[in-house]
Amino acid sequence: MKRKRMVGWGILFALLVLCVPAEWGQDAPTLAPAPQTGAGLQNSLKQFSAVYKLVEQNYADPVSPDLLIYGPSDNSRLGAIPSMLNSLDPHSTFFDPTRYAALREEMEGDYYGVGMRIGQGPGKKMVTEVIYPLPDSPAFQAGLRPGDIITEVNGQSTLDMDSLRVADILKGPKGTVAHIAVLREGSKHPLDFTLTRQKITQLSVDSAFMIRPGIAYIHINTFNEVTDEQLTAALDRLGQDNFRGLVLDLRGNLGGLLNQAVAVASHFLRTNQLVVYHYGRSSSMRRYYVTQGEQGPQYPIIVLIDSNTASAAEIVTGALQDHDRALVMGQPSFGKGLVQTEFPLTDDTMLLLTTARYYTPSGRLIQRDYSHMSLYDYFNHYNPEPLPHSQARLTDGGRTVYGGTGITPDVTVPPVKWNTTQQKLGEPLDINSFFEFGPSYLSSHKSVPADFEPDRKVLDEFKKFIASQNIPVSDQDFSSNVQFIRENIRAQLISVIYGQQAGQQITIENEPLVLKALDSFGEARALLFNARRYMARRGQQ
Repeated sequence: MKRKRMVGWGILFALLVLCVPAEWGQDAPTLAPAPQTGAGLQNSLKQFSAVYKLVEQNYADPVSPDLLIYGPSDNSRLGAIPSMLNSLDPHSTFFDPTRYAALREEMEGDYYGVGMRIGQGPGKKMVTEVIYPLPDSPAFQAGLRPGDIITEVNGQSTLDMDSLRVADILKGPKGTVAHIAVLREGSKHPLDFTLTRQKITQLSVDSAFMIRPGIAYIHINTFNEVTDEQLTAALDRLGQDNFRGLVLDLRGNLGGLLNQAVAVASHFLRTNQLVVYHYGRSSSMRRYYVTQGEQGPQYPIIVLIDSNTASAAEIVTGALQDHDRALVMGQPSFGKGLVQTEFPLTDDTMLLLTTARYYTPSGRLIQRDYSHMSLYDYFNHYNPEPLPHSQARLTDGGRTVYGGTGITPDVTVPPVKWNTTQQKLGEPLDINSFFEFGPSYLSSHKSVPADFEPDRKVLDEFKKFIASQNIPVSDQDFSSNVQFIRENIRAQLISVIYGQQAGQQITIENEPLVLKALDSFGEARALLFNARRYMARRGQQ
């Protein structure tokens, strides 16, 4: 099981949803009066109105005003308003009622439901499968498992129903009941579950454990309203006072709320240290400082990033790097450093408009250049030629760092590339051969122990399973990838029986970048020591 990474056009919507204003939920600025710009603007508006009227009156089919103005529900970049914003930058966007509701739910970090992630498997376009129940949720406590196929919710058939629609049906007011029927491999009849909906808090900190004696591992997957609360709880539970080091994993974190990024950085920085600042043409400079910083020991930190580390996650990374508080490893980050301000238009629509740019404490611009490229290339982080280093700045310890291209790691580690056999078995990342093997294996074996290790019999069963699925893997290719296969079988079966986090921990403990980080704490300690010595020398001068 490889940690899910968002790729392709999926990044587009996620970045639009997660790149939200700094003060989400506070009083938003009011729209300024329309400026007097003369006859040019008036003529353009008249032409737009004339075109709209002609389309409405003469188009071959009836025309929906919402379609023309807002765009289709499955594409947030079309329509008159979104297209106008597209000409400005990749992140200014308009939220119609549906997208606005989704945004608020994402940022608030909780909702009422049964607590499970669902999706549609390959070749099963209109069949909804449980990908995993959330920890301690009604779905997990009732015993739903990855691979269960949802056939009914409250007597309503879900066959031929989009999984997003099924997700909406599963949500509801607190305390109400959802009756769910599922098909499970090995069971002759559908299984019925009665779940009482409760508040589901989305996991911002989705992995936190001691990966080595004295070394903690924490992954933050988004910055919503509960991030700081969940991080504080994780640090307390793991015993931060006794840490000898921390791996802070921000890979795949597309960002979120600025105030939460400042709060997270404040756990590891000193009081009054600058975290980030921003300014724009009509937005005065605003600086964000640590108001209550780290009080405990200065243990070394290694931050892991990749090309899907964006926005608030880049703010945290840039602050820790500029203050020489952490060694940054992985691949260059996404480079999303535009500030969006919230302008509510009606009770259920909103404009997020870019009003400023983010800079790290040393003065580096976080935003990557988006001129002269398509939206597809921008959101897929495709650059035919590597961008040159620019905006050289110095860290607290006197190291040179660069801006304008996202955050560049101190130690660049290329992503692991799967070979052909691994791609056949491990992709797509959510519902793949290992995911499908879980229900098949457990239909006859029922369970596995917490210390389960796949032996030769399990491997032989997996080999027969993939053959039955018409996945061609030769004996030689199977043998060459047996360690990869063992790890993924173990992680998947542990996930089914003991929960997604237990399986995810197995995957993390075997990731090459994580293993390299564990061997690099000497370098992280040296970074802290050299920065202190450099600052002391400057103070003496």
